[in-house]
Amino acid sequence: MLEDNELNSLKKLIKHQLSNPNSLNATKLISNGIFDSDEVSREQFIDNCPFTTKSEIVLDHKKNPPFGSNLIRDLNNYNRLSKTSGTSGESISWLDTPEDWSNMLDAWDVIYNSSELNTEHDVIYFAFSFGPFLGFWTAYEAAVRQGFLTVPGGGLSSDARIESIIDCSATVLCCTPTYAIRLGEANSKGSATNINTIIVAGEPGGCIPSIRTRISNLWSGAKVIDHHGMTEVGPVSVQNHIDSFTLSLIPGFHLAEVIGIESGKEVDIDEEGELVLTTLKRNDNALLRYKTGDLVKKATCNINGTEMLGLEGGVLGRIDDMVVIRGVNIYPSAIDSVIGEYDQVTEYRVLVKEKRSMKEIEILIDLNSSSEEKTLIKNIEEKLRSVFSLRIPVKTVKNGELESFEFKAKRWITE
Repeated sequence: MLEDNELNSLKKLIKHQLSNPNSLNATKLISNGIFDSDEVSREQFIDNCPFTTKSEIVLDHKKNPPFGSNLIRDLNNYNRLSKTSGTSGESISWLDTPEDWSNMLDAWDVIYNSSELNTEHDVIYFAFSFGPFLGFWTAYEAAVRQGFLTVPGGGLSSDARIESIIDCSATVLCCTPTYAIRLGEANSKGSATNINTIIVAGEPGGCIPSIRTRISNLWSGAKVIDHHGMTEVGPVSVQNHIDSFTLSLIPGFHLAEVIGIESGKEVDIDEEGELVLTTLKRNDNALLRYKTGDLVKKATCNINGTEMLGLEGGVLGRIDDMVVIRGVNIYPSAIDSVIGEYDQVTEYRVLVKEKRSMKEIEILIDLNSSSEEKTLIKNIEEKLRSVFSLRIPVKTVKNGELESFEFKAKRWITE
């Protein structure tokens, strides 16, 4: 049944894209022999439609300013503008119609339902300054639409947010993993809150055991729910179940592939590859076979009796962020997993250097005042050697020298 619904959605999407023959999507389809949506199969689409890349979208927006050629309707039909964060290149503006926006709120309904929230007693606190970022607004508006009491954190300081969380008796916190830790640590008075669920997104962390445990401990045992999405493709996945470290694709919203980084072909279960998505419920500004740049490990999940694509360990990192050190592939999430085991580390940075044509990394850590520096550095270096079979030097910086993050953390620096 799911396959039938997916194919029907794909056919509807293709028909819609062909209605604007000058669009980037229509050009891709027509030039590769896809003229009739009724005759398309999933296999034919994947075999014939080329990938879409972010650089391609950026170029299309420059050639067709300011919003690119992929808008299927007249501009006055679009009432939402979002922007990508720019963490992996140029920021892109993205427009949505009311129908497409509503579909993304439907995806958030799935996330809230999977998190076992209840409008009768849950109060959701959104600890971020909204800005033009799609994830924040869709999460907030979906909560309002469902009937939750919702509280925006706006531009408040961390201390003020803690006070607000207590004052409104919030039970659910939405933020990035990094900020969940920062906000928990900011509660220096140890004031009791009613937070029992924390929904995190925006960066890897929610599916990393050490990070999830650290967040939960800072919030008196609250359950931590991971989710991921992108401005370009909307909400994508949610934690398979409360105790899982696997993300499941939200049913019905994307046609998903996991392709080999070198081969470009679908990988097998338990293999790593790049997540590729076609948006099935965002027809008025769609993406076809979009290479997300997200590294994932392919798995399967059972959702109400239906087998869905799963991402074991969540999003492992960005393809572009991987560095090879003496033949060992190292991803930011792997370093994050190790550093996350040490509560004494309040912030860190990874310096990527090149010596004699070989890449090396060094980690700078910011410690709390109670840390025993020499012993801790030795323990972290030994743990890193155990995990990666490499010697990775660790150094301390002056307390407070490393900036903390509220939104997506940028901890890797190439010198």
